[in-house]
Formats: sequence, C-alpha cells, structure tokens
Amino acid sequence: MNNSSQYISLFRDCREAIDGHSAAVMNGARDAAAEDYARLSEQIETKTMLTALREHYKYTDVAKLLSPDYGVNLNRLEIPANPYDAFKCDVPNLSTLLYFIVNDQFYAKALPKTKLPDGVFVGSLKDFAEARPEIAVRHYNKLAKQSDPTVCLNTMLAQDGLMVYVPENVKIEKTVQVINILRSDVPLMVNRRVLIVLEKGAEIKLLFCDHAADDREFLTTQVVEAEVGEDARLEMYCLEETHYKNNRISNVFVSQQAHSTLSHNVITLHNGTTRNTLDLTFQGEGAECFVNGCVIADKQQHTDNNTLIDHAVGGCTSHELYKYVLDDEATGAFAGKVLVREDAQKTVSEETNRNLCCTKKARMWTQPMLEIYADDVKCSHGSTVGQLNDDALFYMRQRGITEKEARTLLQQAFVYEVIDQITLTPLRDRLHYLVEKRFRGELSKCEGCKLCK
Repeated sequence: MNNSSQYISLFRDCREAIDGHSAAVMNGARDAAAEDYARLSEQIETKTMLTALREHYKYTDVAKLLSPDYGVNLNRLEIPANPYDAFKCDVPNLSTLLYFIVNDQFYAKALPKTKLPDGVFVGSLKDFAEARPEIAVRHYNKLAKQSDPTVCLNTMLAQDGLMVYVPENVKIEKTVQVINILRSDVPLMVNRRVLIVLEKGAEIKLLFCDHAADDREFLTTQVVEAEVGEDARLEMYCLEETHYKNNRISNVFVSQQAHSTLSHNVITLHNGTTRNTLDLTFQGEGAECFVNGCVIADKQQHTDNNTLIDHAVGGCTSHELYKYVLDDEATGAFAGKVLVREDAQKTVSEETNRNLCCTKKARMWTQPMLEIYADDVKCSHGSTVGQLNDDALFYMRQRGITEKEARTLLQQAFVYEVIDQITLTPLRDRLHYLVEKRFRGELSKCEGCKLCK
C-alpha cells in the first residue's frame, strides 16, 4: 500500500471516530482535503507532480517521512501524562502563562491561575470551535493552502490543537508559553492544528517549545494559521528540542493587515528530520515582519526551512535572517522567496542566509530568491556557505585557547546574531546558555526537566 492509500483508507475507515472527537467546523473541511491529498500524494509517488510542488520539496523526501506505519490516536484515548509532575520548562526570570499540548490534544487539566483579559481565549481549538462557531468558521482553514499534501493530510485528520483569540485593542502583557509534549509507547503520528486570530490593535507574545518525552519514532504534522489584524502585533518564538527519531513537518501561514507587525523566530537545537514552511502575505500597507531562524545540527540530522514572503501590497517591509551550523554528516536546506507584486511599490526587503559546514561531510543547500514586478522598491538578498575562519582560529590559538574551545566560541558568535534579534531578554539569555551547551555536546535540558534526564 502506498503512502496516500494508507492514510486515505484510515480516513474512510475511521471517519466516524475522527468527526466524533472533533468540531463541526473542522469536520467540514475534511472531504475536500482528502481529495486534494490523494491527488497530490499520487503525483509525488509517481514523480508526476508539477514543477512548483517538486521544487517545494526538493530537499526533503516527504514520501519517505510518511511511509512508516505510525499509530494515530483517533479515538482520543487518554495518554498518561501529568505535565507539571514530569516537566518544568520555565525560562528563568520570564513570567509566562503556561499551557500544555500532549501530542495533538490540548491539556485542560492544568491551566494558569492568572485570569486572561475579557474576551481573550487561549485553549482547545475543538472547544472554541464548538462554543464560538461564528468566529471559528470565519478563520479556520482560510489561510492554509491545500496545494501542499502535508497540509491536506493535517486538515483531513486533525481533531484538536490550540486556539488563540485576542479581541480588538487588547494587549496581553505576559508571554503565553505552550509546551508541546510528544508522548507514546509506540511509534505515533501527531496532527496538531493551531489557529491564531488577533483583531485590530491586539498584541500577544507566544513561545512554543517542542519536546519528546519518550524514545519512540514520532511524525508530527502541524499547521498554524495566524491572522494579524490592522495595527496588531504578534511575536512568535518556536523552539525545537526533541531527538533524532522525531520527524516534524510544520506549515505556518500568516496574513498581515495594514500597519501590523510580526516577529517570527524558529530555533532548531535538537531534532531528527525537520521541515518548516512559512508562507506570509502582506494584505495591508505599512506592515512589517521580522523573520529569523537558527539551526544547529550534527550527526545525521536534517533541517529544511522554506519561506515565502508575499508583498501583495505596497509600503511594507520584510527582514529575514537564517543561519545554520552543520557538523558531522548533518544536512540543511534553505529556500527563501520574496515576491514583490506589480502594485507593491515602496517595498523594502532584505533576505540573508549564512551557513557554516564544520566537516567535509556536512551539506547545505541554499536558494534565496527575489521575484520583483514593481519598479520603486529597495530589495536585497544574499547567501554564503563556508567554514570557520582560519585566521580567527589561528589568532585565538596564539593566545592559548585550545582549538576545540576556539571553534566553539566562533560557532556561538556566528549564531548569536540570530539569537540577539529576540526582544524577550530572559528568553534571549536562556538561549545563549542552551546554544553554548549544545555546541559543547552537553544535554540542553531545562531546569527541573525530568524528560531530559
């Protein structure tokens, strides 16, 4: 049975269970997603896919990721987990509102004691869709592009996830921290959905931390849809610290209205195979985004970041910076496209990708792209792949620093350019510490984290 057949059969055979443990708004999108998934997956497996899809997954074999026979918890059996007993991932000095998602289900048994402002919702997507269907139907599955088979698969099978809703002009001062915990006794497929809606003038800071509690093979498909309203501000920090058996496919779709601001930061410290896609569209003039990524990989880890920033209107500004440090036989890929449409005059965009390959067997593929149809713009893009500076190493060795220590210090300095973009000081300081521990080959465990012991 090929990849598409096994999941289509699963969907058809278990449709009653899938719908019964989800909400009507989510259920209504499944049939179309299943049709698109079957068509696109067949194209991938028979190598007849269109050029755009072929290029989209040029450096990550998605068919291979989907081929194992993973378990799927469609009946929503309760997974034994007590996050507060098993896990403490607080960043020192950063006071957060702490929430948990176990696999792909919102964990409602442990919630912050602090009351959110009136009208704000942070919790189960399923529960929100049932309680406020008029809002959910207006936003759910509106940004996610069903031209990607992994997005279709997620839409077809996802039953719950996270909903973040912030009404007009409400500003949440504390950072909302979401701990995604992978937990299973068998190989498991997890389909997590996240919907973020910020109305006009709203503000929120979100910190997502991905961890694997068990030494099992996991496949996580994640689809995030974020609507950032006029004059709204969204800060997103995504930190992955899992293990080499974890496969992660994350698709993030963002729509920005006029004069809104987005800060999107992806830090990959430990993983197996990771594919991150960011698809961002400027829908209103005067909007600005800061898109940053940092990857540290060794052994045979693979990380692929694919970004599209669509300047659909004029007067918007985008800043993009991704850096990779690859050791041993690790592989990395970066494909970043900035599209400036015909009417998007006064666009300002800068895109930078810098990479270090620390061994002869490490591999990096980089493809920065600019596609410009307007003439009154200021855009730049660039990419480099290299090794550590020999002169700098020699200079440090001459001053009594060992070669290993010198390499570690230079690698840290290289990625700190990305880490220092983070405006949350306690988180930035914590990441300095974790990055140092990572380069020194030490376990980057959080304080009090029993999962990492």
